[in-house]
Amino acid sequence: QVQLVESGGGLVQAGGSLRLSCAASGSGFSIHTMGWYRQAPGREREFLATINNWDSTNYADSVKGRFTVSRDNAKSTVTLQMNSLKPEDTAVYYCTVLLYNRSRYWGQGTQVTVSS
Repeated sequence: QVQLVESGGGLVQAGGSLRLSCAASGSGFSIHTMGWYRQAPGREREFLATINNWDSTNYADSVKGRFTVSRDNAKSTVTLQMNSLKPEDTAVYYCTVLLYNRSRYWGQGTQVTVSS
């Protein structure tokens, strides 16, 4: 029903910035919440940020003040602006959506590597 395509990952130096984007496509769905998680090798998948259909946001303590989540006017694309990146931010970043029918979908993930 929903396909998620992530983009914007790459290699940056510590202190740099990246902007991740995730576009939802398909038909017959209505999005309640879009968000971002990440997973580093040997670590559990970690919650980062969400934005719901009325623009309320939520952030993990580890990224507050550095990352900003936003969406487009159609509410089908979610963006994660990442500033002041640290080596410990290195991970695969995953986009997720929660639909009003309670279905959940995940993107394929995009690699973010921050060098020291």
